[in-house]
Amino acid sequence: MQANHWKQTLLSIGIFGIAMAFLETAVVVYLRLQFYPEGFSFPLKTIPSNILIIEVIREAATIVMLTIVGWLAGKSFLERFAYFAFSFGVWDIFYYVFLKLTLDWPSSFLEWDILFLIPIPWVGPVLASVLVSICLIGASAIILQRQSNGRPVMIRPIQWIFILLSGLIIIVSFLSNMKEVANQLKPVQYHWWVYAIGMFMGLSSFYSVLRR
Repeated sequence: MQANHWKQTLLSIGIFGIAMAFLETAVVVYLRLQFYPEGFSFPLKTIPSNILIIEVIREAATIVMLTIVGWLAGKSFLERFAYFAFSFGVWDIFYYVFLKLTLDWPSSFLEWDILFLIPIPWVGPVLASVLVSICLIGASAIILQRQSNGRPVMIRPIQWIFILLSGLIIIVSFLSNMKEVANQLKPVQYHWWVYAIGMFMGLSSFYSVLRR
């Protein structure tokens, strides 16, 4: 990887992620004006099944596009994964930036939001999602910078297992209120301790990778 090539590529992918975030925001603005004209809040309203199916497919299509961008930008699996993680993080953060600019929402970082719909709704505070995205951006930039300096990052299988396990634990924290959401109730408590375990495991695993 050429010295400055990864920076130029990262800039291009960042711009792409910001543009994707605005498209995502535009769709959500239209949906909220239709189903939450008084302002988005829990409990969730019943959405027609045809609209819900379209939303699920749209989310899947967004992930596919971000994945393809990462695949085209990188040369190895790790580089492609890093570019994908960077684009995902930028997309997620600027999605909330644009929601704030267009709808003046969220009112705080602790506001509850629907984070994902596949295969069932993930819910949690905006802050939890943003912190994950910041970590993805930082980790991917470090990986790509080291690759360009001739100090390739080597992740052992056991480290991959711990990194993936940390992601699953974080996802579990987002699914922990699915009973309330399914019963159209407002989530009462987010299990920050589960989230913290996942974040700690992921960050410590990445630190062990860098120490090698």
